[in-house]
Amino acid sequence: MADAGDTAALERLLRRDRAITAAGLAVLCALAWLYVASGAGFGASARDMTTLSLFPHRAAEAARAMPMPGAPMEGMAMGSAAAGPAAWSPGVWALTIAMWWTMMVAMMAPSAAPTILLYGRVHRQAQTRGQAAGLAPSWAFAAGYLLVWLGFSLAAAGLHWGLERAGLLLAATMGSRSRWLSGGVLIAAGLYQLSPLQNVCLSHCRSPAAFLSRHWRPGAAGAVRLGVLHGAYCVGCCWMLMGLLFVGGVMNLAWIAALTLLVMAEKLLPGGRWTVRAAGAVMLAWGAVTLLA
Repeated sequence: MADAGDTAALERLLRRDRAITAAGLAVLCALAWLYVASGAGFGASARDMTTLSLFPHRAAEAARAMPMPGAPMEGMAMGSAAAGPAAWSPGVWALTIAMWWTMMVAMMAPSAAPTILLYGRVHRQAQTRGQAAGLAPSWAFAAGYLLVWLGFSLAAAGLHWGLERAGLLLAATMGSRSRWLSGGVLIAAGLYQLSPLQNVCLSHCRSPAAFLSRHWRPGAAGAVRLGVLHGAYCVGCCWMLMGLLFVGGVMNLAWIAALTLLVMAEKLLPGGRWTVRAAGAVMLAWGAVTLLA
């Protein structure tokens, strides 16, 4: 009788697993957005940075009148001649990496949620066939997925530092101050949107059932492996879109929201592939106008 009761309790918990996972992802995404909106520890709210990004003529004045404690611009002000104008302290590096990773969680978790939830369902089906045991390790899958975006965030922070050191980013907005950089990134993103590699990576993201059936492995280690693989495909189809943050301003909430919606449309809507092509064409035209204007 005790075994039967334990089995029934486990079955009830498994049925609730999807709801628990969905609620957890929603909370994680909400916390990430709140952290970004609060300024990610850079001393000024993302709302202020968004305003400066939308009205760049105010940025230089704001940088002089309202320096942001702990921001990369502080590192610029404190850097020695030998270290260069963009010397960052370890604290600034940590804040910048955390900012990028939190943004990636806020932007990518909504489009990854269907695959994470489907993984739990596949695991439960494997249990009925005796191919898996225990609760569906959905969070192990999510952890593997987010780990890949942490790696991307490390690379993005390094690029952020390099662009700022080269004088191509305005510290007050963390956005491009060069039309050549803006136009070049827009054109590169447009070309990548139309490339076969982006299409291959997006195909895996748009077909989670086929992806899981092809690569599924049991257990927590298998879940992490699947999460890492799915994250790699997501980075493969979206990395150039994330590069557009340097164009609109890394902490520009309007830009972040627009890119989040674009990623969701490409991955989740029935006409996602047409969205990719349309967005690529717009980016190419926008980049050309930026370079020629």
